[in-house]
Amino acid sequence: MTDTCSSSFSRRALLRAFAATAVTAAPTYSMAAGFLRGSGDIRRLKMYNGRTGEKIEMIYWIDGQYVADAVQEVNHFMRDWRNGKVKQIDTRTLDIMAASWNLLRVDEPFTLISGYRSPETNAMLRANSSGVASNSLHLQGQAADLQLRSRSVSQIASAAASCRAGGVGRYSGSNFVHMDCGRVRSWGS
Repeated sequence: MTDTCSSSFSRRALLRAFAATAVTAAPTYSMAAGFLRGSGDIRRLKMYNGRTGEKIEMIYWIDGQYVADAVQEVNHFMRDWRNGKVKQIDTRTLDIMAASWNLLRVDEPFTLISGYRSPETNAMLRANSSGVASNSLHLQGQAADLQLRSRSVSQIASAAASCRAGGVGRYSGSNFVHMDCGRVRSWGS
């Protein structure tokens, strides 16, 4: 057990060192992965979950490789908070989120409104709202609903749409943006 904790700490220390020396840039490419090129060969997520109070800040990709332990932590962080069910989050969605965050040039974390949704949760939400799709990409771990205090829905949606890598929904009345790795499309106001 001591060896596991020690190696985990060493890995985190290494990742923090990479993060401390990384230079973040936002070149103009047409896909989310393109926006992430030139960002110090790392990809980072910084989020806060208002439902659980949890925070996450981590590098999930280094030098062309996803960091398996980091991706697993993101999966748990983005779980269905209503019942605790966890699903593998599509790394393409993580890339869109990271690219959008970089383009917005903020330091504050995204606030996660919704990540993975279990079928039970999606059915409950559908019964109470007309804006929930029966085949939502949240069910597949391919979508996230996010907000930032310092940026408007329009600004966040514009950053996500500029990636041209998936769906972007503006929910101005509820103050969040939907990002997914499905087909390129947009909706809302």
